[in-house]
Formats: sequence, C-alpha cells, structure tokens
Amino acid sequence: MKKFLPLLLLAFPTASFADITHTIQSVASVSTLGASATSERIASSISVAGTNVTPKANTVAGQIGSLDLADAGITNGVPTVDYDTSFNVVNTGDAFSASETFLQGDSTSTTASTVSNGVAALPLLGKYTVVSGGDPGSVALTLDSGQALTVNLADMGAGTTATLQTSITLGLD
Repeated sequence: MKKFLPLLLLAFPTASFADITHTIQSVASVSTLGASATSERIASSISVAGTNVTPKANTVAGQIGSLDLADAGITNGVPTVDYDTSFNVVNTGDAFSASETFLQGDSTSTTASTVSNGVAALPLLGKYTVVSGGDPGSVALTLDSGQALTVNLADMGAGTTATLQTSITLGLD
C-alpha cells in the first residue's frame, strides 16, 4: 500500500496558473496616394418644356425633335437630331415660354488626356476625375532599439500620411 501512495498523490492535480502576456510592437510607416483617372461617357439627350405653346416637328403638331437612333443616323457613336422643334403660341396675347435642350453625347474619338506617375492616357469624355497622386517629399522615420520613434517631415505633399505607433504590454497572473 505504501508503494501506491506516491501514485495516489499524482492522481489529484494541483492548481497552477501561468498566464503571461508580453507584447512589444512598433510601427513606423509612410503611405502615399497613387495617381488615378476615371472617365465616363455621357449620352445624347433632347428635352423640351414650355407653357402656352404647342411644339411642332416635321410638320406634325405636338411633336418634338428626336434623336435618330438608326445605324445611318449615328456618327462616331453619337446620334443626330432628326427634326428641329418649332413652337406655336396657343393663346395669342398671353404670356408664353419655351425651351429646348440638346446635350450631345461623347463620341468614340481618340482625344486623350495623359496623367503622370504611371497612369495611361484616357479619352476625354463628358465626366472624368483625375487624381495626380501624393508627394511624400522628404520623410525620415527612425525607430531605435529602445523603442524611441522620431520623424522628420520636409515638403510632405498632399495625399501623404505618416504613422508612428508603439505599444508595450506586460501582464502576469
């Protein structure tokens, strides 16, 4: 029986806690926006508005000019206008107003805009956005063995971000 006593003591575990956390983290970074461009074609449209007037197109009352969407009526991706709109006053002597708007869409031309910093030439279309990119200027970030962070920013331009971060954690339970 005495031989089994040490084995019996091993059968009952004792409480042991060893929760140790140790973290040292340092970050020093500089980021700069890249150059980019987007371009979007706009469509052709025609609209008419008025009061005390009757529109007329191609000798038909109540009609407005229209876009010719047949293959023969489209040149470089842009339709032509079939007929002009004329207006007749309904009540002579009364006030009237009329307006007609035609927006010519973008053609499939080869006119292009070139952006520096590696962005290719894009067609100049009705809606476009160009971002020239950031300029980091002269940036010097240092992190020494004692976790001391220093930064020297000179002529840092638009679109540039500098980040310095340090974190030291020690936990024992």
